[in-house]
Order: sequence, then C-alpha cells, then structure tokens
Amino acid sequence: MLLTQPDLQLDPLWALTAECAADLRLNRLNLVIGVYRDEHGVCPVPQAVQEAELRLASIAATKEYTSPSGNIEFNAGITDLVLGDSDLTQRARSLQAVGGTGALRLLAELLAITGPERTVHLGVPAYVNHVPVLQAAGLRIQEYAIENQGYLNVDAVVEAVRGARAGDVLLLQGACHNPTGLTMPVSVWEQLGHEMNRAGVIPLIDHAYFGLGDGLEEDLAGMRRMLEIVPEGLVAVSASKVWGLYSERTGCAVAVMSNPERGTYVHGVLEVIARAAYSQAPSHGARVVAEVLGDDGLRAQWRAELDQMRERITGLREGLVRGLTAASDAPEWPALADQRGMFLRLPLSPEQMARLRIDHAVYGVPSGRINLAGVPTAAVDRLANAILEVHDRVRDAG
Repeated sequence: MLLTQPDLQLDPLWALTAECAADLRLNRLNLVIGVYRDEHGVCPVPQAVQEAELRLASIAATKEYTSPSGNIEFNAGITDLVLGDSDLTQRARSLQAVGGTGALRLLAELLAITGPERTVHLGVPAYVNHVPVLQAAGLRIQEYAIENQGYLNVDAVVEAVRGARAGDVLLLQGACHNPTGLTMPVSVWEQLGHEMNRAGVIPLIDHAYFGLGDGLEEDLAGMRRMLEIVPEGLVAVSASKVWGLYSERTGCAVAVMSNPERGTYVHGVLEVIARAAYSQAPSHGARVVAEVLGDDGLRAQWRAELDQMRERITGLREGLVRGLTAASDAPEWPALADQRGMFLRLPLSPEQMARLRIDHAVYGVPSGRINLAGVPTAAVDRLANAILEVHDRVRDAG
C-alpha cells in the first residue's frame, strides 16, 4: 500500500492529444505531438525502412541478446553519420539506447556519476522532457532565456557559458530547436566551442531532428565544429524522426573523449548504467537503421525521402508566414521565417492558444508550439486566418 500520494503532474501533451481525438469537428488539426505527418495526416514509414524490414524478415535472424552496448553496427553507423570527420569518430565511443530520450538519460546519469556537483545550463523554453530527465539523474539545473523577441539570444548563451564553473554542462539542441524552431549558425557553434574550451564546460547535445532544417550535412555541421574545438562532448541521438521509428525506441549515446583511456572508462560506465536501467536496448529499430546505413542503395533512398520531408515542412512554414505577413503588419511574424524544422512557436499566449483550440479546432501547446508537419497544405490558409483572428482580437482589445 502506498504510504503517501505525492503531487502527480501528468504530461499535458498527451492530455491535449486525447482532447483532440474526442473533438467531433471534422476540420480539427492535431498539431500537438511532435511526429512527422504526411498530407493525409499519417505518420509514414519511409520506403527505405520498409525495404530494410523486409530484408531482415527474410533472413529470420535470431532474437538472442545482442551485447551490453546494443547493436554494434548501428552504433558505428550512427557515429559515422552524425560526426562525419574521422578524427571525431576515432575519439568517440557509442552505446545503443532506448530512444533519444533514453540516450539523454544515460548521458545525464554519466554526468551525475562523474561530477556530482555539476550544474547543467539549460536554455528555456526547452524540450518538455529535458528538466524531468536531468532532475531524475540528480543534476542541478540553471535556466536562462534562449530567445529574444522570437530570435536566438546568442549573448545569453555566451553568458551562460562564461558564468559556469569548470565541469559544468551546457545542454544544446543540435538543430530545429523544440519548441522554438530556433537554429544556430555554424559561426555561433564555433564561438561557443571556444568559450566552452576556455571555461572547461562540457557540451551535451540533443540531436533529434537533423536533416529536417537546412539539410542533413548542414544541420550537423555546427555540432561537428564545436566538437573539433572542445576536448570532450556528449551527444544524444534519436532515430525516431528521420527514420520514422518512433515506437521502436531507437537511439544512441555518443561520447567524444580526449583520449582512448577515457573513452574506455566512459563506455564502461554507460554499460553499467544501461544494465541497471533496462539491461539491453530493443533490437529491431537498430537493425533497421544499420541495414539502411550499411547499404548504398537504401541509404540513398533514405536521404531522398528525408529531403522530401524537409522540403514539405519548409514549404508549410513559408506558406504560413506568407499568409500572416500578407494580412498583418504585426512585428512578430517575420521571426517565424527564421525558424527551422517541424516546430513553429507562435507569438501567442496560453489564452490565445486556448482560443485557437476552442474557436478554430486547432490544437497546439499552450507555449505556442505547433507541429507544422501536422498541417495539410490545403489547411495553411485556414490556419493563418485562425492565428490572425485570435492574435488581432487580443491586440485590438488592448
């Protein structure tokens, strides 16, 4: 029997999703959960992934345990893909994880074990699960504002590094920031790398949306440049978005270390953490990704499908911004054009987001975040008009 009943905070995103599912209006738009959807509102399985699954099914491989580190081919493929440069890959040690969130949790535990007094410096607004994951690992968190009037606040990020202690951590999203859509040019990644090198601060990079912003190589370039500058860094990689493997919970924890001995130690710590948490990561998604990355034809097909996803999202953003700026000269709209990836953060209050939901059947997050990939092209104009209506109603009332 439970002796106490601590306060329980349920995930608000899933509550909104359930509310949307119960909405009988045929024109409702579910823009809450961050999954890629096609024009028909379906979260598709890429053709390259389907082909890889057929090949693997025909082999009828064993379901035996893989290894404490998971699928070795998957780990190597992901490491090569995201780091690119041979010097970085040679310094890296990787371990398969239960999704990108699982990779983040493994790395948070690693940081807590190796530096109990660390503070993680986190730009807010942040991904809704960042704080719970860091807190669950026992890490302290110092928040700072990452945006200024809809644009990236570079000065605030730099000041966060300069105000940190040696051994502290800066958590960064690699591309297509969730929930703001903000992105950092390579020059800023490089600047931060030099600042972190001087301050002895460790980067923890959450990379879930590479390829959905400006292109695969473009979205990875900034992180790679930073890791060339700092002696050590950690990367949590998600396979959910760009391979459509959401429910397979496929991720990778990558540690770029300063020398082989430290790499061996860190890898061993990660294996111990994983063993206590879930023993071994699930096999299927990792085998699929390894098959795609290891076959030239499948890899090229996947890259083409990823480009199509990015182009669709980019077109939706451009269409929405065009509709907003054509009908209104409010100063908030131009900043939306600089955002990247699936998410767009509207300059609307929680009350205005509620009006979008109640009056227009548009379901987004109270923070203003919407998932652009959930918008059919034919609904872009309706969405723009709905946003303008709730925005201008409050502005006129003021």
